[in-house]
Amino acid sequence: MGPVISPWDVVGSVLPVYLLIVAGAALRKAGIVRKEHDEGVMQIVYNVMLPCFMLDKMLGSAVLRSGPTVFAGMGLGFGLILCGISIGFGVGRLLGLARGTGIRTFALSAGTQNFGFTAAPVVEILWGTGALAMLFVHNIGVELAMWSVGVMIMSGERGIRWRKLVNGPVVAVAVGLLLVATGLDGDVTGAPRKAMSMIGVGAFPLGVLITGCTIMDLVGAEKPSLKIIAGACVVKLLLAPLVFLSAAKFLPIATELRQVLVVQAAMPAAMTPIILARLYGGRTAVAVQIVVFTTVLSLLTLPWIISLGCHWIGLKPVLP
Repeated sequence: MGPVISPWDVVGSVLPVYLLIVAGAALRKAGIVRKEHDEGVMQIVYNVMLPCFMLDKMLGSAVLRSGPTVFAGMGLGFGLILCGISIGFGVGRLLGLARGTGIRTFALSAGTQNFGFTAAPVVEILWGTGALAMLFVHNIGVELAMWSVGVMIMSGERGIRWRKLVNGPVVAVAVGLLLVATGLDGDVTGAPRKAMSMIGVGAFPLGVLITGCTIMDLVGAEKPSLKIIAGACVVKLLLAPLVFLSAAKFLPIATELRQVLVVQAAMPAAMTPIILARLYGGRTAVAVQIVVFTTVLSLLTLPWIISLGCHWIGLKPVLP
């Protein structure tokens, strides 16, 4: 079988997402979007715009009418991120890291892929609304892993931060799945549906823009460690993608979930571990380096991982 999609096709498709990140960094550097703006903007995005966007994309989604597919999405969201963290621990030990010198922060940061504001636009561009709806379900499993196992790893304590799981996106997914399961999603039409769509349409552009601002804040904040950066790139841009793509290739799952896993395989490190490191006594400097460098390098690696993954698995993106 010949190539399904070239890396250059992927670059052309996802470049707008990275340009938004660059725009956010430039706006921060110019002082147009200041740090004090971030919290208010993200509160609106995370608790109002994003839930509206998610509901709009989930309602009417055929793939979400399958209970086994929904549970498979959540389960893989939870399980694969734990695989990534385990790989992070293994590579961290090979680097000579230990408890007290950053291994927990390294494992969590290098093993956790971006599953939100960078991933969702790429999924929608490449695959459309069916895969996007599946990403939202998949992310429930990721959120559960981050605020249970992730917190326990970073803090060294036991217990699940259940309150962190009661947030706008999780509630939106729960409501969306309930409406789809009961068949009531078809009744959400007309002016209410249009208003919901209008509110949600800017969620990811704004979220990605603020992500760029945050990355600019992090650049230069900590002295880079070549050992940490190289190890993280091996985990995030080589070993973890192999696990994600193998799951997409060999597991008996829906096509939309395979599509989600291909994009997740190519994602850089998530920012959530930076938050966890700050909250629970981790090595924030380690998390910051991993996020900054894997995000920058992902512009080069993402097209190849997605292209090779599509070729191996036999998927064809719906390119704009």
